[in-house]
Amino acid sequence: MTNLDLKRLEAITDRLIASHNRPGSPGFAVGLVQDGELVLQRAAGMASIELGVPIGPDTTFRIASVSKQFTCAAILMLAAEGKLSVTDPIQKYFPAMAEFEAPVTLDHLMHNNSGIRDMFQCLMMGGCDLKMPIEFDALVDAIIRQRRVNFVPGSRYLYSNSNFLLLGLIVEQLTGQKLADFLAARIFAPLGMNRTAMVESTTAVFPGLATPYFPDGKGFRRALHGYPIHGEGALISSVVDLALWQRNAETGIIGGAALQDALATQAPFTSGVTNHYARGLTISDVRGLRTVSHGGSWPGYLTEYLRIPEISAGIVVISNDGSTSPYRIGQQLLAALLEGRPGIQPVPPKPAHLAAYVGRFVDPIAPQSIDLTLTADGDLLGNQFGMPGAFRPTLDGHLAAARSAPDLTIRLIEDGAAIEVEEDAGVTRRWARITDDAPLPGDLDGTYVSAEMDATWVIAGSKATVEGPVVRNIVWTLEPLAPDLVRVVVPGVLLTSWMDAKIVRDAAGAITGLLVNAGRVKRLAMRRV
Repeated sequence: MTNLDLKRLEAITDRLIASHNRPGSPGFAVGLVQDGELVLQRAAGMASIELGVPIGPDTTFRIASVSKQFTCAAILMLAAEGKLSVTDPIQKYFPAMAEFEAPVTLDHLMHNNSGIRDMFQCLMMGGCDLKMPIEFDALVDAIIRQRRVNFVPGSRYLYSNSNFLLLGLIVEQLTGQKLADFLAARIFAPLGMNRTAMVESTTAVFPGLATPYFPDGKGFRRALHGYPIHGEGALISSVVDLALWQRNAETGIIGGAALQDALATQAPFTSGVTNHYARGLTISDVRGLRTVSHGGSWPGYLTEYLRIPEISAGIVVISNDGSTSPYRIGQQLLAALLEGRPGIQPVPPKPAHLAAYVGRFVDPIAPQSIDLTLTADGDLLGNQFGMPGAFRPTLDGHLAAARSAPDLTIRLIEDGAAIEVEEDAGVTRRWARITDDAPLPGDLDGTYVSAEMDATWVIAGSKATVEGPVVRNIVWTLEPLAPDLVRVVVPGVLLTSWMDAKIVRDAAGAITGLLVNAGRVKRLAMRRV
């Protein structure tokens, strides 16, 4: 076993989670895996504030999108048995799906480059949010209704939960089992993951499950979540069990080395650029080391799952406080783990000119915008579609979005009048700085519809009243960004999100519709009626 200064790492971990180590706060469970063994485990805060139950070794959490790699593992196991091919088109399993610009395969689903729009975001565009109880069929319908994709399949990357719900349903079609039962019998039981299960209902009772919370200004309140979940994020697990899954990456008890290699296999886009997203896992470079990771987010639950194969190490951080950042804690613990190791690249210094980035920038083609601000510590913070995230310096002088998916880098150009933005697949464009907001167009009032979203927006002044497949009379606010470009602001429980909408006009100048961009739905056409 590699020699570790465990006392130093324990002290660092305790310091990282210390702010939650009090009776009235939710908190964290943290684990460090070395050579397949859970060598460090720490916890802070309460699994249940109201019942006074602390987080401990047996506490379980919803791990959300960390589930995706298990769904991909199931697909790959069936492929190895000859029951499917990863090159199968999705219409083989879902005949009602449209024929898109190019075939969408199961591998496209696993690599998040299918272009199929995220069903959660599709429902959001019709006024739904995650706290509303809906039926599972509503999720499936939001996928099947789609007649266009975000991009030509295989050409770009965009995270979409729809991909993994479809994969989970395919497992059920081929095996005649519920995905939950397949995973339990084929993966969890053989590995001794006794505190892990797929639980689709968010109201179901599960042993040791921590209550999810959001801060409310005075303390904490329960985070509400009503959607059913499936292959995209329905797992409940613990640090101990995820450590056993990390050990399997070393031992190959389930699936052997072939399964682990297949899960972490990247593929090129049609442009030839390599996709950072493997199969339910993200591949990144951290200071010269290849990392294999995935985050998870569900109301009140956040997870960071991280492996560093070259040094046979892994980190798991899970929280039941929806305002925390397990990713950041995981990266800080990784930095402590790498300290003093030979051959590790230095951390690039923070640029001295970050204040020059502060402002709002717009990509007029997509359309999409980003708001750049500075934190109290002087770090650059970017906000797209209401999702804030820090930027970190890179060795080549750019700034990269500090998250597990390295899909956005920026650098200031033209004396600060613009930023050069490189997105996934190497797509690089100039985003112009906006200095003055234009007023809302005087002719914007009207009714706008999307059959794909089953949504209607009635715009009057600065308000949009929304009717969708599940809810009605939801009211959003419109804010001007630039001439014929508006921001559609959607109030949320913890964060306010938004969509960017370009106004489309005919040759005579009359408005014919909107072209709407959200985080996981791109260039959605809404027709004015």
